[in-house]
Amino acid sequence: MCRNGCSKMAVEKHVETKFVGMDENKENSTDEGLGLEILQIIKDSQQQHGLRHGDYQRYRGYCSRRLRRLRKTLGFKMGNRHKFTGKKVTVEMLSDNRYLLLVLMEAERAWSYAMQLKQEANTEPRKRFHLLSRLRKAAKHGEHLERLCESPRVDAKTKLEAQAYTSYLTGMVQFELQQWKAAMEAFNKCKTIYEKLASAFTEEQAVLYHQRVEEISPNIRYCAYNIGDQNAINDLMQMRLSAGGGGGMMAEKLETLITQTRAKQAATMSEVEWRGRTVPVKIDKARIFLLGLGDNEAAIAQADNEETKERLYETLLAECRDTIQAVREEIKADSKQRERAVDSDSGKVSNLQYLHSYLTYIKLCTVVKRNESMAHALHAKLKEPQPDESKRGPRPQDLIRLYDIILQSLAELSALQGLEEDHTFQKEISLKTLVYKAYRCFFIAQSYVLVKKWSEALVLYERVLKYAREVQSKAKNLNNSLKDLPDVQELISEVNAEKYSLQAAAILDTGDAAEVPQQLLVKDNKPLCERLEAFHLDSTLLGKQPNLVQFPPDFQPIPCKPLFFDLALNHVAFPPLDDKVEQKGKGGLTGYIKGIFGFGS
Repeated sequence: MCRNGCSKMAVEKHVETKFVGMDENKENSTDEGLGLEILQIIKDSQQQHGLRHGDYQRYRGYCSRRLRRLRKTLGFKMGNRHKFTGKKVTVEMLSDNRYLLLVLMEAERAWSYAMQLKQEANTEPRKRFHLLSRLRKAAKHGEHLERLCESPRVDAKTKLEAQAYTSYLTGMVQFELQQWKAAMEAFNKCKTIYEKLASAFTEEQAVLYHQRVEEISPNIRYCAYNIGDQNAINDLMQMRLSAGGGGGMMAEKLETLITQTRAKQAATMSEVEWRGRTVPVKIDKARIFLLGLGDNEAAIAQADNEETKERLYETLLAECRDTIQAVREEIKADSKQRERAVDSDSGKVSNLQYLHSYLTYIKLCTVVKRNESMAHALHAKLKEPQPDESKRGPRPQDLIRLYDIILQSLAELSALQGLEEDHTFQKEISLKTLVYKAYRCFFIAQSYVLVKKWSEALVLYERVLKYAREVQSKAKNLNNSLKDLPDVQELISEVNAEKYSLQAAAILDTGDAAEVPQQLLVKDNKPLCERLEAFHLDSTLLGKQPNLVQFPPDFQPIPCKPLFFDLALNHVAFPPLDDKVEQKGKGGLTGYIKGIFGFGS
């Protein structure tokens, strides 16, 4: 403990000395001083080129392209197209801060490749050796950058940032090698430098340094836990809660560290007891899940807002589904267990099947709690007045769907294998079913109230009261079962209040309809254009299809065009025209021939 404290004090003293030099630099600054915003550059580059989505391969490609551009701009060629000639940046070359940027990009390229291999090593363990090689390469480039920054041409801030960056890369190498003490010392040095940098600048400039410190803190706590600090796991859980609902790299790192910690603790767990029966747990994934179940439930109870609580519920359900799948595969792999699911001597289900039922019970109970939490939040919003009527707010139908899922989960709980003969369990499930049926019926009644179906809503409210009284009568023998359930007495009070308001609204609605004179009501389907002389109340005129005119109009008879006949023509005596008609001669064949050739004309 003294050794760690002394080393930390030495680091802080060294950093303070650097800050004195940096203040002197500010006072006696020259144009020849080189500066490089190392943390700002790498954070901006990472966010803009893939690391926002965890795409390390894209970021590595960006680093390679930027290296090529820098070498071309600086004329820093590594041989030609036929032969490679290695060159290193030296202190004598530091006439431009782009030489420092060149070494920084080399370190970032090696680091991003290592992180890419770390993602791929989950399915291909052999890539872990390549991962360690790339991390060592990145640390080597970081040390080179730190040596370059020791030049008097470089300002004090850049020197400190280079030291912090090198310590971070060194800590990552030691962390992967599981050298916890060396990793913790490197991370502590990095954290101390960034904290001092944050205190030396304005709040806007210090935000980036504080974010870096938050990223390093889980690694430090995990190293402390592996060295022997048993309180570190509690600190990791609190960090996961403070990470909020955003997730991202920080949340993924915390989940990984917590899982690794539980995996070490799970080695001592061999069995679990549930409903009076002890079951051995031989599957590592089930051990890790059951070991962290209490911590997850405590984290959900301590969550500040609904978004964080929802995220923790989803994480717990995902872990539970994966564990159930692992147990299911184990059951299928054991052929003897599959053929004899029930022991003929004792009549009990096998240990693996009982463990499967226990994990399914945890999953279904978590689903019930999650939907109940969402329903409680929606119910609170439903009571609040909506300031903007144009936006769609919560409706009773949304809560009906949530309670449908709860009732479905309870039905699955009652059918779990190994619990068919457990009468106490079945009574508890039936009691919970009645409670949630009452709440579901209550919100169905409220949905009928919105559409002014008073009779149906009143009948449903009576059904709610029936369910609630039945719950109260059955709950006398099961006092422990009502601890986690909603308050039924509060529901009864709310239903009674809603009944009175419903009756008043129904009377007012009937009174409005009775005030309208009967003679003003429309009794026929005549369009408006045919009854303009008389006023009638017609609600259809305000709808989307008002009855204004009849369309298409009916056919009407019209007079036809008269026909004229010339009847006088039969009584008219025309003058004779015999003297004007030529008499045909009887010429015979000679006349015929003459007629043909035109001689007779």
